[in-house]
Amino acid sequence: MIKFILAFLLLTFTNMLLGQEIRKEIVNAATSFDQRANSDTVPDAYAINSHFDRILVVRLKHQSDLLSGMETMVRLENFRNAVILSAIGSVRNYRYHTVSNRTFPTRNVFVENPTGPADITSMNGYVIGGRLHAHVTFADSTGAFGGHLEMGTTVFTFAIVTFGILGENADLGRADDKTYR
Repeated sequence: MIKFILAFLLLTFTNMLLGQEIRKEIVNAATSFDQRANSDTVPDAYAINSHFDRILVVRLKHQSDLLSGMETMVRLENFRNAVILSAIGSVRNYRYHTVSNRTFPTRNVFVENPTGPADITSMNGYVIGGRLHAHVTFADSTGAFGGHLEMGTTVFTFAIVTFGILGENADLGRADDKTYR
């Protein structure tokens, strides 16, 4: 067992030194909702009507954490619900995760490249009740990739993120609730 742990630590440390992409799959804990069938009382689709109260353009500087900086601006600008309309810029490294299965409980693959620079080619998502749910697309010389943005993605040149802040009447509370089915 100790040999296994030492080998794992050596491999992880070597990957970090070489700047290779690290992937780790996590199986989320099973819940009582996982085996539950869809409810007839939950519509297949529903609409949330609102309007933009304002547009907020946020700029993040070199070496700032992309997700942390966005969360700070949500708190400082004091808004609860918003749409992430766009983003551009570049990063020194990246961290994101994607779903990796089709049945409950969900599994996620976490991807990290501690030395992998990339452009931010797109971002979308929501602020739901003050909580950020951001999806990002990066690109490098080999192609485009991305998923759910994670802490630890560091801005290189700059990053610009545009939020459409919704009116207080917008209730996005169930929008990303996987148990509301």
